[in-house]
Amino acid sequence: MGDRIHELVRLAQQKTAQSRRRLFENMTDLFLTDDGRLSEHERALMNDIMVKLVRTVEQELRRDLSEFFARTDVDLPDVVRLLANDEIEVARPVLEKSKLLQDTDLIEIIQMRTDEHRLAIALRDEVSEDVSNALVEYGNDDVIEALLRNEDASLSQRAMEYLVSESRRIDRFSEPLVNRSDLPAELAYRMYWWVAAALRRKIVSEFDIDPLIVDNAMRHATRNILADRQNSEGSYVKAQRLVRRLSETGDLTIEFLMGSLRQRRIAVFVAGLAELGGIDFRTAWRIFNDPGGESLAVLARAVGMERGQFTSIFLLIRQLKDGEKARGPGILKTILALFDSVSTVNARGALHYWQQDSAYQIALEELRHVG
Repeated sequence: MGDRIHELVRLAQQKTAQSRRRLFENMTDLFLTDDGRLSEHERALMNDIMVKLVRTVEQELRRDLSEFFARTDVDLPDVVRLLANDEIEVARPVLEKSKLLQDTDLIEIIQMRTDEHRLAIALRDEVSEDVSNALVEYGNDDVIEALLRNEDASLSQRAMEYLVSESRRIDRFSEPLVNRSDLPAELAYRMYWWVAAALRRKIVSEFDIDPLIVDNAMRHATRNILADRQNSEGSYVKAQRLVRRLSETGDLTIEFLMGSLRQRRIAVFVAGLAELGGIDFRTAWRIFNDPGGESLAVLARAVGMERGQFTSIFLLIRQLKDGEKARGPGILKTILALFDSVSTVNARGALHYWQQDSAYQIALEELRHVG
């Protein structure tokens, strides 16, 4: 056995194509055949020799060794760790494929090596939450985008919340985030306000919400509204008081809102939407001013508008904002398709999450004023 190991060292020191072929033939015999299985002592000895070998041979052979260890389960972890910390041309195969690298090894490489090393780790078949956290902390945008596109990568709630927030600033994160199967619905609905129209439609039509959560959320939102009414100030207070009285008498209807819109009583219309939707005026105003109209379709579904009613309201709003040019059939067809695809449960859930997001932004503003 000792002669065979020394033969491997001798072949490795000979920098010829022929010796390299013979080296890998001998390695195959030693590690992969039943006759060549190593004892524990022999494996430890071989590990030490291979570590010394890796430190002395040229890059091409180190890369060949890395590819060998990436495609086999040869148990020489010290050698694999050494290769994983090498130049990226050498390290890439084991970083992407080797199962001998533990989370602690990967995190150390993420912290100490280059973004190219981090990118290779982000492409692994399995990436744990701890490794993902390190990639998010140390990686550049390319690394993070690759991580987001890797469905086999586990992302912690903390990492997901951070990346959703970052997607407002970095557009390239939005699409892979929305397409992740593990993105929580509440984070998807938070992203709604800054993603492209196609991603908006995907969010409101594909992210399901637990009805029980929605029921509890709406009760919570209603309590917030009652508290807001007691402290409301500003130019829209009269409109809010009017729609509250109409709601108490059962006269706050979609037809009333349509009439208000035709009379250009925008404050009354928006306050009525807020009352019917169980959201605050700020959130309703945000929906009214949303240029694409997708959020208005969600609100319409949540409050039980009929298709024809929504069509009339959508066209009236477009005309108020953009004039006659807003009557293009393509725009209406697209928004009606969204209206038809969104379930009432998801629509109500969306309103809740947008209400939460509005409350969160208000809290941040208050903190800034205090500071």
